[in-house]
Amino acid sequence: MPYAVDFDTVSATGLESSPVAAALAGLRANEARYFKNKYDHVFTVEPASEAASTIGWVHRILEEERGIVIAARPLEATAFQVENIRMAYVFYENGLSINVMYTIEESGKRAVGFKLSDGMEVPEELSSFKFARQKSKLAGTIRGSYFVIKNEY
Repeated sequence: MPYAVDFDTVSATGLESSPVAAALAGLRANEARYFKNKYDHVFTVEPASEAASTIGWVHRILEEERGIVIAARPLEATAFQVENIRMAYVFYENGLSINVMYTIEESGKRAVGFKLSDGMEVPEELSSFKFARQKSKLAGTIRGSYFVIKNEY
């Protein structure tokens, strides 16, 4: 069942099994606020069991671009388009959020972003990345990194 993320009243609905559920809920709400303010898009997620194609697309890009296989269990995902950008998000049980920004035009920007919830360790499979810190009223300290996508998906 799809769930519209409310950034005014942060809820851990769908994320309860995460050891950092509150921080992950704040991270998810932070993303929802960004898309509402920038694109007037309502950020809606669905359980991983209903989002296999989105999760498969994200995991394929990770594997083919960098040989990365995420060990954590996906809890929720979403895929949508704003303007000419295809977006996908996967939220994992360990507190990790992965997003793919894929501009439709060939010459556009395409990247994979990683965000770590406050209180979680850097997953082993992402240990080669350097993470920048960002403060968020909704999510505390968010650590983020990314890489540019080189191939077509």
